[in-house]
Amino acid sequence: MRIPITAAALLLSLPTHAGPPPQAEVLHWWTSGGESAAVRSLADAYRAAGGVWRDVPIAGNEQARAVAVSRITGGDPPTAALFNASRQFRELAEAGLLNDIDAVAQRDGWDRYLPESILNAIRVNGHYYAAPVSIHSPTWFWYSKAAFRHAGIATEPHSFEELFAALDRLKASGLIPLALGGQPWQENILFRAVLANGGGRALYLRVLRDRESAAVRSMEFRRVLLTFKRLRLYVDNAANGRNWNDATALLISGRAGVQIMGDWVKAEFANAHLRPGRDYGCLPGLGPHAPYIVQGDAFVFPKSRDPGVTRAQALLAQTVDLPTVQVAFSQLKGSIPVRPDVDRSHLDECARLGLEALADRERQVGNDEVYLSPSQNGAISDVLTSYWNRDLPVEGVQQRLIDALQD
Repeated sequence: MRIPITAAALLLSLPTHAGPPPQAEVLHWWTSGGESAAVRSLADAYRAAGGVWRDVPIAGNEQARAVAVSRITGGDPPTAALFNASRQFRELAEAGLLNDIDAVAQRDGWDRYLPESILNAIRVNGHYYAAPVSIHSPTWFWYSKAAFRHAGIATEPHSFEELFAALDRLKASGLIPLALGGQPWQENILFRAVLANGGGRALYLRVLRDRESAAVRSMEFRRVLLTFKRLRLYVDNAANGRNWNDATALLISGRAGVQIMGDWVKAEFANAHLRPGRDYGCLPGLGPHAPYIVQGDAFVFPKSRDPGVTRAQALLAQTVDLPTVQVAFSQLKGSIPVRPDVDRSHLDECARLGLEALADRERQVGNDEVYLSPSQNGAISDVLTSYWNRDLPVEGVQQRLIDALQD
């Protein structure tokens, strides 16, 4: 059941102003089928609140961010632009190119309920420069119920030993065991899943947050790298260049068994009218205490002194944070709401699992983009992609990762 976003409910929650309706040109990368439905829910909510939404979709998050930065620095900024809640837009804020939204953050008490990793990402020098829209975790384990039945797999995996056993049975049954797109960012997500679930929270933080060379040289991390490379045996030969949603489509059709990807894939399942528990399974980690990697999407607001623009920005920041809007968006996007006070009865079982994991602070860790600079992330991605696709000695990969982390 989806929560209806009514104009009356929104107008009771938001202040009204005289004059023309605020107009927001919103630049984002939500272009897949499920993502498009989710962004329409935000646009509908903004219109119901009295605003005018001008949609500017650009395929690919890297491309969309590049366009946003180019427009902002070139003097032709959109009203709002989508970024990940990370260090990506910090330089824009520090250069004075963004409007802060402190008034909205303070009024709604963001510091009382947002995860610390999200707060640290959207707050620069004590000011809030982004409005969080969603909380995602990039390393969920998804599996097709039909594929598991076909392969005779009766229980879902809760360890890498059980996962490899399931992948072997899927392979023996003629299905694609692990659906993956051969793109560096997808390979990087796969590595983070292995690091978090195979190495544990302590090793994850020692490597990515603390950048300890000793941790990267350890036998424990060596096992993580070997497990990561072992997964290559279960990916089909047509994976190179495949988009993430096309990999999800393999699960939807029952041609593949498992995908390790963020909870945004749930939007594709929903768009195909598949239901969690009945048609597919979801695991936020391998085991009840597995680390839960927290990342999010957020709108930033380019600098403007035009009262019409700042009004449109404030209205957007307020609208996306409303509980009913959060639930409606999360149902379509696959994310979990940024607010803890939403009506959870309208969320599916995967979202509730995510909220349970998020509530355990001992499981929370930040995404790599929270801990590392874009150049460090790029260098690590290059090393991992090279290791994934070539026959390289693991010791050399460990040293290259140490070098990448120290850039």
